[in-house]
Amino acid sequence: MEELDGRKKKILKAIIQTYLDTGEPVGSRTISKFTDLHLSSATIRNEMSDLEEMGYIHQPHTSAGRIPSDKGYRLYVDALMAEKDEEIAEIKEVMIEKTDKMEKVLKQVVKTLAQNTNYATLISAPSFSSDRLKFIQLSRLNNLQLVVVVVTAGNRIRNEIIDLDEQMSDDTIFKLNFLLNNSLNGIPAAEINLGMIAQLKEQAGQYGEVVGSVLDAVANIIQVDEDLAWPQ
Repeated sequence: MEELDGRKKKILKAIIQTYLDTGEPVGSRTISKFTDLHLSSATIRNEMSDLEEMGYIHQPHTSAGRIPSDKGYRLYVDALMAEKDEEIAEIKEVMIEKTDKMEKVLKQVVKTLAQNTNYATLISAPSFSSDRLKFIQLSRLNNLQLVVVVVTAGNRIRNEIIDLDEQMSDDTIFKLNFLLNNSLNGIPAAEINLGMIAQLKEQAGQYGEVVGSVLDAVANIIQVDEDLAWPQ
């Protein structure tokens, strides 16, 4: 979003989020109510006109508000992906530092409890399925494989590799990332049901089977996490 100043970025983000929520063209008065810009409707209209000239939004007809263009969506998702990439990188760095130490501590706790009580002892990991999905990211591993990274609201990260029947373009992977995150963000993993899966596969069109494989990977990740334990 280099060519946009902070105000235009906030207005574009508000337009896209409002349009995704309502499905209706967005006017300046709506934006003035749902942003912290404290700008007049006239000022917002001027900024929206600039965004329209730059190709980020357009007006379906003269009397309507604005809706995002493909260019606007692309910019929004690119910014979202950049934020998530940075967040995931930070989480991974912390996890790499602490996971090994934590597992050793937990194993020692289990061993000590077992020795002191003479009972079988088990420590189980928190349930992954009770967490809300925070982010799903598909990234190319090679021409015929994608890695699915799942991040939950508890900032736990899991990943799984899925195989493809044919090579996918970067643009297609980008669109599938947008579809999955727009549909599943904030939903508890355990609430992903057959109806939601069928709808997502339909929206993905010819890539419905890929979406099905991604959701299978999410289900596998959830199951592995729920089965995780340190027995003695």
